[in-house]
Amino acid sequence: MGRWLVFGLALVALAGSARAGEPVRAVATFSILADLVRAVGGAHVAVSSLVGPDADAHGYSPAPGDSRTLARADVVVLNGLGFEGWIERLVKASGARAALVVAAKGIITIPGRHAHAHDHAPGQTGDADHAPDPHAWQSIPNVKIYVANIRDGLAKADPAHAADYAANAAAYLGRLDTLDAEIREAIAAIPPEHRRVITTHDAFGYFSAAYGLSFIAPQGVSTDSEASPRDVAQIIRQIRRDKVPAVFLETIADPRLMEQIARESGATIGGKVYSDALSGPTGPAPTYLDMMRANLRAFRAALGPA
Repeated sequence: MGRWLVFGLALVALAGSARAGEPVRAVATFSILADLVRAVGGAHVAVSSLVGPDADAHGYSPAPGDSRTLARADVVVLNGLGFEGWIERLVKASGARAALVVAAKGIITIPGRHAHAHDHAPGQTGDADHAPDPHAWQSIPNVKIYVANIRDGLAKADPAHAADYAANAAAYLGRLDTLDAEIREAIAAIPPEHRRVITTHDAFGYFSAAYGLSFIAPQGVSTDSEASPRDVAQIIRQIRRDKVPAVFLETIADPRLMEQIARESGATIGGKVYSDALSGPTGPAPTYLDMMRANLRAFRAALGPA
């Protein structure tokens, strides 16, 4: 973390204020963050995302155009916690002078299961075997911290509009509070014996900690990791033993593994859920708020009382 802190401070020192009269050029590493930046930035910020909707940021390979995008940016917003193992190399290669905002700064992390050996990146400490779960956005209380960090980062890059960023953030935090209450009410209506979910990779640990669903995944916290035959067999036995009613496909993952698990365990496929990316604008999850509600509908439909 130390070298990344120095690196981030150097970028902030070089960035200065945004150009007068022009929108702040903000680059987010993936689609969920981009939506949060748009919500806080409003009309004062032009937002682009390196990894787009329905795409997997874990194993992303930057394109040549990404360096040019970063080189023109005023602010770069990343998750941290080791999620974007490719971002440090990309920022250095681009020569970017943008302010660096680590959205997950200050999150109380949970350990990742079978964490993939990403390069150390902002917010990650220790070796990869004990790396934190980076999917902190799956908890509304955590996303409120994301919003505060984005607000502060935009205000630092563009002090002239700091009051607008604060107002936008406050309004969005109110919408998050409403969503948090919806999730808690919906989960409470699911019978306790049904509150078990099988997903492709271990992306919902923070949702589990916040809301009380138990998640089981054959892959670890990164889609780069591979599920071993032993892990798959163990999950199939657990589904049968505990009568887990449904498995869920992730939109960023190859469905064949979960289809095999459903077929061999007798569980039904409960639909698709969004873990690491939003849908496109015409899909059911074009924003973070939509994504969380789409997942909640899928869980409730498959697990809730008849």
